[in-house]
Amino acid sequence: QVHLVESGGGLVQAGGSLRLSCAASGNIFSFNTNTVRWYRQAPGKQRELVAVFSSAGGTYYTDSVKGRFTISRDNAKNSVYLQMNSLKPEDTAVYYCNLDQTWGEGTQVTVSS
Repeated sequence: QVHLVESGGGLVQAGGSLRLSCAASGNIFSFNTNTVRWYRQAPGKQRELVAVFSSAGGTYYTDSVKGRFTISRDNAKNSVYLQMNSLKPEDTAVYYCNLDQTWGEGTQVTVSS
């Protein structure tokens, strides 16, 4: 069993940056060798996939964040990161880290205009 904890959210003005972290504990081998995803859910909207770091080292981004967000992983720290630049008000959401069926509790990102 792996446990995920997100951090790094906060309130930022449009155009600003935040770096989210997803730290794993428990079954670290599973975390470090499998695909990890970042999702977000805005108020009144469905949860959407934002970025993926695959087990093979590939990355994927949803169109709305391409060129602004970067996902990375540090297996030595059992962590996956989401660097978010040029933030927009529409990026406001709770951001969740995901590994298979395991989810963190999320971290709130609020971007003011």
